[in-house]
Amino acid sequence: MTFLGKIFTALALVALASCGGPSSGPAVMAGQGSGPQFGDSAPHPWIGGHPYDHPIHGIDISRWQGDIDWHRVRGSGISFAFIKATEGGDHADPNFRRYWREAAQARIPRGAYHYFYFCRSGSEQAAWFIANVPRERGAMPPVLDLEWTASKTCPHRPASHEVLREAKIFKDILHRHYGQRPIIYTTVDFYRDNNLGSWPEEFWLRSVAGHPRIVYPGQRYTFWQYTGTGIVPGIRGNVDLNVFAGSPAQWRAWLNQRLQ
Repeated sequence: MTFLGKIFTALALVALASCGGPSSGPAVMAGQGSGPQFGDSAPHPWIGGHPYDHPIHGIDISRWQGDIDWHRVRGSGISFAFIKATEGGDHADPNFRRYWREAAQARIPRGAYHYFYFCRSGSEQAAWFIANVPRERGAMPPVLDLEWTASKTCPHRPASHEVLREAKIFKDILHRHYGQRPIIYTTVDFYRDNNLGSWPEEFWLRSVAGHPRIVYPGQRYTFWQYTGTGIVPGIRGNVDLNVFAGSPAQWRAWLNQRLQ
């Protein structure tokens, strides 16, 4: 039994215990292949709902995933991939171009993300991203990753108005270049500290213990990163897993609208 299967079984048992009646069983995922064949090396109880009834699952990756068998990844039920491209104004992930090419060859929709650095301007970082990420028909929108980090080279935590100003400069430049508004990835502490709920943007939210409707009350989102300990055939070790917040038909409609 896969880790995901074990989780489904546990959820069904919880439902039987709490409701005193039969469970309707877990939903079947509608991924690219014969999935679901992926799981979680450290599953846990969820608060306010779980991600396993979402039909569209994906991964986000960086150099730390090493060599990837993308055809096995696709066959496991993975429907999309976000790939780290750049960080700050002078760092590029050494595996980005290879992952970008291999994911396309496996026919997995993929997008590139930039890890924002608070000691470089938004315009500098946008120029660096554009220099490293091709403008390519069929790619998913670029992603701006906004989170606090314990950086040795940049311990500075700017005021909220500075964060919003520089991040807006970055995403406006990318919007003009790629023709699609960037998706905003963020964590709960950064979201709260900088009032990101005031932004009329499309969000990818990290929430690895509770459902986003509990952790980010009232916030609309398109993607939910639900674990950093995912297990996916074709990838050695743990990997981040995500879901799309919609049905297979809504996923197809989103791709039709948001691909470059």
